[in-house]
Amino acid sequence: MMKNVIQKMLLMLLVFVMLASTCYADDVPYTTYNYDYWENIVYTPAAYIPDGKIDGATILDENGEAIGGFVTPNDVYLGKDNHLYIVDSGNNRVVVLNADDYSLIHIIEGFDNNGVAETLKNPMGVCISENEDGFIYIADADNYRVVILNSDYTLNTIVENPQREDNVLEDNFIFCPQKLIVDSAGRLYVIAKNTEEGILVFNENLEFENYFGTISVSISTWERVWRKLSTKAQRQKQALKISTEFNGLDVDDDGFIYASFADTNGVQGVKRLNPKGLDVIKKGYNEHTGGDIGQYNATGSYDGMSRAIDVCYCENGIYSFLDSRRGRVFTYDHEGNLLYVFGGFSDNGAQEGCFKTPKAIEKNKEQLMVADSTLNIVLLFKPTEYGSLINEAVGLRYDGDEATAVPVWENVLKYDANFELAYVGLGKAYLSAGDNKKAMEYLELGMSKQYYSIAFRRYRNEFLVGNLEWILTLAVVLVIGGVAFKKWRNRNKYTDNSADTLE
Repeated sequence: MMKNVIQKMLLMLLVFVMLASTCYADDVPYTTYNYDYWENIVYTPAAYIPDGKIDGATILDENGEAIGGFVTPNDVYLGKDNHLYIVDSGNNRVVVLNADDYSLIHIIEGFDNNGVAETLKNPMGVCISENEDGFIYIADADNYRVVILNSDYTLNTIVENPQREDNVLEDNFIFCPQKLIVDSAGRLYVIAKNTEEGILVFNENLEFENYFGTISVSISTWERVWRKLSTKAQRQKQALKISTEFNGLDVDDDGFIYASFADTNGVQGVKRLNPKGLDVIKKGYNEHTGGDIGQYNATGSYDGMSRAIDVCYCENGIYSFLDSRRGRVFTYDHEGNLLYVFGGFSDNGAQEGCFKTPKAIEKNKEQLMVADSTLNIVLLFKPTEYGSLINEAVGLRYDGDEATAVPVWENVLKYDANFELAYVGLGKAYLSAGDNKKAMEYLELGMSKQYYSIAFRRYRNEFLVGNLEWILTLAVVLVIGGVAFKKWRNRNKYTDNSADTLE
C-alpha cells in the first residue's frame, strides 16, 4: 500500500517537472545561469524575458505608411527628452521614436548646411546632451565627422579633422567616429575606428584635448624633444600603442564614463573611467567582470571568453554589457557582482528573444533593448518578478538601506536558494543591525570572507565584553590553581629528594 502511494507521488513529481521544464523552455528560449564562489555554473530562474521588438517595417509615418525596415541598425539611445534614437546605418538615417509607445516622431536623414543639403552616410552612433538644449550628436562615420543638431533637427556644429600641435594624432590620422557620449559638462567622448590609443575627448568648446582611458605612460623631457625633431616614420616606430580598442560608451549619474572593450584576457568587459581617465570599476571577489569564465563545447574544445561589444548603465550602480561572442547580456552591480545572465544566439533567428548579430544595448524604464544588425530589429526584454526583486534589492543596498532590503532578499531566495549575493545582503543587514552571530551565518552561506571576518571580529569582541566578569574570574582561579599546583609539585619533589638522601 505505502509502496504504491510512493510510486504515485514520484510519478506525479516527474510529470510536474516535465511540465515545468516544457513551460520554461517555451517562455524563455535561452539558458539563464550565474556563477558561484567556486566559479561553477549555477542555473537560475530567468531575470529577463522577451517582450516584443521594434521593427521599422511596422512603424508608420504621419501618412499611415510604413517607414521601411531597418538595415544594419548599429546603435540605440534613450534621450532625456524621452525620445528613443535608433541608428539605422544601412538606410543612412536616425529614426526618432516616442519612448512610451515607440511611435514615430522624426527621421533624421540629413540637414541644411548654409543652404547646402547634406545627408548622413553610414551613421554608427548617437547620443543626446543632458542639458536643456538637448543637442543631438551623430557619429556620421563615412563622412568622417560628428554632426551636432539642435533639438529641432537643424544643424548646430560639425566636428571633423581633430588637430593638436604636439603629434598626439599622427599625420595620417583619419577621423572615423563610431560611438560617442556627452557628459553633463558638455565634454564629448568619441570612439574612432582603428584607434587603440583610447577614446578621443573634446572639451565643451569641441576642441580635441587628448586620448582618454589610456594607460598612463610617463615621457621624459628628452623623449618629448626627440619626438619634436624626429620624422613621421620614427615617431610611428616609437609610438606607445595601447592594446585596448573600445567599442561602446555610456555615462552614469556621477559623470563617470562606462566603456566596453574586447579584453583579450577575458576577465573584464567594461571600464568605469573617472575624470582623469583612470579605471575605477570594482571587480568583485573573483576579480572577474568579463562575462563567461570560459566554456568547453560538446566536442571538448575551448570556446574562449566573452567579448563585450556595448555597455549600458542602468541605475543604482547596475550596468549591463552585451556579449557578441555568445549573444548574451551580463549584468553587474557596483561592487562587481554578477547579478544575472540572459539572451543567446538562434541558428535561424526565428526564436523570439534570440540574437544573430547583437550590436547595441540600452535601457528604457524597466525594459532592456538590444539592436541586432542582422535581424534588423531592436529586441525588447522585460524583467520577471525574480529580476525585479534583484534590481530592487541591489538598489536599496546601493543607497545603504540594508534593513529595507531584507524582505526583498528573502523573496529572491524563494526563487533561487543558491543566490549567494542575497545571503551577503542579508548578512550585511544583520551586521548593520548589530546581530553579528546571525550575520556570520548568512555571510558564510554567501561565501563573503571580507564581511564574515568583520562579523566574526565584532562577535568575538561582543562575547568578550559580555562575559568579561566570569572570564576574569576563571583567569584568576586558573592562576591561583596554577600557583597552588606548582607549590604542591615542588613540595612533593622536595619530600622525594629527602627520602632518597636518607636512604
